[in-house]
Amino acid sequence: MADRPHVIVVGSGIIGASIAWHLARDGARVTIVEAHEPGGIATRHSWAWINASWGNPEPYFRLRIRAMAEWKRLAADVPAVRPHWVGGLLYDLPHDDLVSYATQHTRWGYGIHEVGAIEAAQIEPALKIPPAFAVHVPEEGALEPAAAAQALLADSIRYGAELHRDRVIRLDVTAGQVTGIITARGVLDADHVVIAAGTATGTLAMSVGVDVPMSAPPGLLVATKPLPKLLNGLVMAPDMHVRQLADGRLLAGTDFGGANPGDDAEKTAAAVFAGLQIMLKGGDAFSFDRYQIGYRPMPGDGFPIVGAAPGRGGLYLAVTHSGITLAAALGLFAAAEILRGHRDPLLAPFGPERFHQA
Repeated sequence: MADRPHVIVVGSGIIGASIAWHLARDGARVTIVEAHEPGGIATRHSWAWINASWGNPEPYFRLRIRAMAEWKRLAADVPAVRPHWVGGLLYDLPHDDLVSYATQHTRWGYGIHEVGAIEAAQIEPALKIPPAFAVHVPEEGALEPAAAAQALLADSIRYGAELHRDRVIRLDVTAGQVTGIITARGVLDADHVVIAAGTATGTLAMSVGVDVPMSAPPGLLVATKPLPKLLNGLVMAPDMHVRQLADGRLLAGTDFGGANPGDDAEKTAAAVFAGLQIMLKGGDAFSFDRYQIGYRPMPGDGFPIVGAAPGRGGLYLAVTHSGITLAAALGLFAAAEILRGHRDPLLAPFGPERFHQA
């Protein structure tokens, strides 16, 4: 690239790491700024499901299914991200809703298979009580999220990106244009600033008068100590979502976003662990390892906020609840928009301007 723009990416979770990697690969001069441990906070506390599962309006489904494909492309370029395409068995919806989901998403091209108890037991033999009816999507997958983000950061550095451990106090503005960031150590100038800071996105954007409506609901997940292989894929059962990590631990919550910790997180964690023991064969031998509470960035309408901030040149926003699923695609799309002015049509419904229109 003849003229190498300088882009600051605030946040090193899976979204920030992917954007930084794509920018650096495409020739930009990239500085990643992270106040905490590289790899992000919400990212490392994620259940890390890669999917285009139920509840999607079609435009969001199309974005998610593209994002799943982009993970395969990105893993070919950076093998250390290692997505695992293990499949998902889902039966946490009422029967009629499950049928409706399967019918709609099959029509859209999702690889859903309806299964009964015998096939469900073949897919996941560790279930004590296989569901009488479920759907199975072999193409769904999962990540080891912090490791994947760190792999992207390391490869970004190989391309010339720099990682700064610093706290961003606010954005810097000159004549309405975002020109950099002000950190605890001083001012850092840039041609573009990307906020991919998860739950901190709203506060940083508001420092230059850009309102990003969002919340940060907590989610509690429980991990067992390492176990021999029990699960073949992801299991979404009523009141319990569980998958097995690469190190053998089971990671579970009342749904993939985690349980509401309530007033007594230890009590909630004990209840989740007890439910996991009841759900799987050999549960009496499971040993509790830990619980973790993550705060999920949740845009005001539940859908991603991705694009140039209205009224503030030089500022790009990237925040979503589905960071693990969308990260590979959002990195690709953000780099193309920032460096070449091309906005992918799949992002059309998800720009930040939708919150600022009459």
